[in-house]
Amino acid sequence: MAVYVYSITSKSHPMRLDGLRGVGDPPGPLRSVTAGVLNAVVSDAPEDLRPRRRDVAAHQEVQERLMADGTVLPLQFGMTAENDDAVRGALEDRASEYEQRLQHLEGATEYNLKVSWEEKALLRRILRESQEAHELNEATRGGSGTPEMSLALGELIAQEVEARQQALASGIVEALRPYAREESISSPGGQDFLNVSFLVEETQEEMFLATQMSLAHQLGEDCKLRLRGPLPPYSFV
Repeated sequence: MAVYVYSITSKSHPMRLDGLRGVGDPPGPLRSVTAGVLNAVVSDAPEDLRPRRRDVAAHQEVQERLMADGTVLPLQFGMTAENDDAVRGALEDRASEYEQRLQHLEGATEYNLKVSWEEKALLRRILRESQEAHELNEATRGGSGTPEMSLALGELIAQEVEARQQALASGIVEALRPYAREESISSPGGQDFLNVSFLVEETQEEMFLATQMSLAHQLGEDCKLRLRGPLPPYSFV
């Protein structure tokens, strides 16, 4: 039977799996597969595995329990292998890589930050601070301008939005970087212009959180900073 793989840990990890449920309905019991100094936490994989809410929650609960007791390499939801021997073989083949990554992640957790800028507030700022945009807006107000002027205004505002968002994103990352061991930037979605994860060690956590709160206060209500964490370090595995 195929197996579902949750995490990789060191053999010395406490592995408190009692009371945890695996993915599937009924949920499969958790077990470990050992190879050398590494463990993989697995369970039997359901035949119809899909990202149902209960299965995603079960996957996350396993990660959080393991993370509370030690360092883990959390795998994304949906990772399977042919059988226990295939898992064991992967641990043996990539043992050095996994060990190095576990050492790098030791004593650190992930924080994810997403940032959005309220569209109307940003537009008001651009019209207030850009003389060219202000003049074009005045000229086209009430439909009095030419189509070319309206097009030029739209292009100018789009350029201003991109430039300001990029500058602010760089500034936010730069301010938080001293308190992170590593960072990983992902493509933002929706209204967000920044989606970045930081690997923050325990000794820097207080300063990281204080700096993020200070940034949120400085930027005000028009700019929303949404911080999640501590999380299993998915972005750094």
